[in-house]
Amino acid sequence: MKFRGVMTAVSGAAMAAGSAHAQNAAPAPEPTTVDTPAATTASSKNRDIVVTARRLDEARAAIQPSLGATSYGVTNETIQALPGGDNQQFNQIVLQLPGVVQDGFGQFHVRDDHNGLQYRINGTILPEGIAVFGQTLSPRLIEKFDLLTGALPAQYGLRTAGIIDITTKSGFANGGQVSLYGGSQGMIEPSVEYGGSTGSTNYFVSGDYRHSDRGIESVDGSATPLHDKTNQGQAFVYVDHILSDNDRVSFVGGYSDQYFQIPNPRGLQPDLGYSVNGQTDYLSNDLDERQHERTAFGQLAFLHHADRLTLQASLFARYSSLRYTPDITGELLFNGQAQSALKRDVNVGGQVEGAYRLSDTHTLRGGVVIQRDRSTSDTSSYVFPLDDSGAQVGEPFAIGDAQGKTEMIYSAYLQDEWKILPRVTFNFGGRFDAYDGYRAEHQFSPRANIVWQPTGMTTLHVGYARYFSPPPFSNIATTSVARLAGTSGAAPSTENTAAFAERQNYFDVGLSQKLGGGFTATIDGYYRRSHNLIDEGQFGAPIILTPFNYRVGTIRGAEFNLTYQRGPWLAYGNFAAAKAKGKDIVSSQFSFDPADLAYIRNHYIYLDHDQTYTASAGISYAFRDGALAGTKLGGDMIYGSGLRKDGDVPNGGSLPAYAEFNLSLSHKFANPGIGVRLDVVNVTDKTYLIRDGSGIGVGAPQYGQRRGVFVGVTKDI
Repeated sequence: MKFRGVMTAVSGAAMAAGSAHAQNAAPAPEPTTVDTPAATTASSKNRDIVVTARRLDEARAAIQPSLGATSYGVTNETIQALPGGDNQQFNQIVLQLPGVVQDGFGQFHVRDDHNGLQYRINGTILPEGIAVFGQTLSPRLIEKFDLLTGALPAQYGLRTAGIIDITTKSGFANGGQVSLYGGSQGMIEPSVEYGGSTGSTNYFVSGDYRHSDRGIESVDGSATPLHDKTNQGQAFVYVDHILSDNDRVSFVGGYSDQYFQIPNPRGLQPDLGYSVNGQTDYLSNDLDERQHERTAFGQLAFLHHADRLTLQASLFARYSSLRYTPDITGELLFNGQAQSALKRDVNVGGQVEGAYRLSDTHTLRGGVVIQRDRSTSDTSSYVFPLDDSGAQVGEPFAIGDAQGKTEMIYSAYLQDEWKILPRVTFNFGGRFDAYDGYRAEHQFSPRANIVWQPTGMTTLHVGYARYFSPPPFSNIATTSVARLAGTSGAAPSTENTAAFAERQNYFDVGLSQKLGGGFTATIDGYYRRSHNLIDEGQFGAPIILTPFNYRVGTIRGAEFNLTYQRGPWLAYGNFAAAKAKGKDIVSSQFSFDPADLAYIRNHYIYLDHDQTYTASAGISYAFRDGALAGTKLGGDMIYGSGLRKDGDVPNGGSLPAYAEFNLSLSHKFANPGIGVRLDVVNVTDKTYLIRDGSGIGVGAPQYGQRRGVFVGVTKDI
């Protein structure tokens, strides 16, 4: 048998999706006075700073409005309302949004795409990294975030399945909190956050540490996975300084250091017939594989807002590294090879974007982004020498391979928001993207969206977007396939075409309707036709995803969202249906079985991350009066009809459907400033498969989290 380690897990899902709607963003409003506790108790100068900061935040948001895209919004208050609060990891929050599918590695898929996500923090792009298990961003830093998808306007490119646009906390009121959270599976998580202001400078910092005996999904469904510990530390800082009523400079930085054991299956022995210095037996319980991931990022931005012009110029950088440490003897006996791997990636760039209000009916927006990405890889592959019949003819030896590559990306866009009629907006434009790395490709991509608001309660949008998505540079496999020929690590073939950029035609139509009484409903449908559709898979023991292309692919689906928010109640429900297929694998062919390649060359197959039906829901109630004032009750759930597995053909079957339910109870004692909470994850202790180890590019079985009980206490400081 072949053994491969597995990947990620988290404690429960949590949150309520805000109303989903097609946004028709207006130019930034002029200053207004907002009475808040911070404003009414601060000095007149501090009050002016608060108002100026909020006006500049609104101006920044107006540079990059969604303008006809589908938008789902989440606030910090919503994050706190349901199980886990901001103690959970960020991917679990996103799973509560429409059309988001759960996967292993802590991954999720938006509209059946594979990781085609771009993160932005306060309007500035966060470059891609190479972390697999770890979550770089903590919910503690988030004031609110939006998931934008569909036919995106021209300011969004390169990664277009979904834009996760984060607005960070920024302090203003001097104070913060310390907390301690933990429970099942040996989980303990202390954290601290603090924000405030000094003169015209505002700041927010946070940090947390997490230890758990369940760092990654179990490979056997056990409530106590074997060899699955994790230690994770995260830190974040935000600082801004208001230079004048119209100008602000800000800095955002973060660091994460995360260590994972790779969980072991129980009771297995190798059966490939190999021997290491006479040893042929090795109990799978004793395997010791580990992965260490580090990420650091920084963003420096200058924002200017005048009468007609709003401009933000940013510099950004991200460093990430991944080190996989194998169990050399065990992996040689189980797999015929063992590979130690160290990958590093450094991405730096600049971004300038602006909006100019040409007239009452026309607002021009444009921007330029330049990125430089340097990726290095250093691997040692331990393999057996084989004779022509495939029999072992000696003791294992190591083959080293160290490589590096640099990629440049250039992007520019221009668009016009044209208010054709008071209730009809036409946003049209285009962007140009080019990259030069393992390949050099480019494309001009037109975009067009029409938003019609026939009444104050109804919004319709129709959009078209041409997309261009280069393959994820830091994940491209750099190992020389030919070096392993004649060994137990030899690939099925030596064909290794470099990955292509994906080119898409994307169509989207949607309706948002306020129903009255606190209810809002949205429905959205989409169709995407791709050339060189990008997918990713795990093809070796190191938990590193490798991109590859289907020559053609189609993805289509529909989403429905219903939200209710009134008084102490917050509730939502989401349902999505999707179908994703591809044909003819045209890159990284060495990773695949030749029989699979031959079949896929002439037949459409489901993508391995396709899930036909996905749903989520949540509800919370906040007691505001009486003896229970300060108490919140909540619950949420996720449902999946099952990801793909192999059947009669590759990815031809699907895993069983599942539903996971989570509950939460919290109370805030106002006078001492102490909060307590109790969360129960997977209340029914449902044992369910996320992956069964089969399918194109799937490395090992992965099970959802078993029941967990977690408690927390928080103290204001």
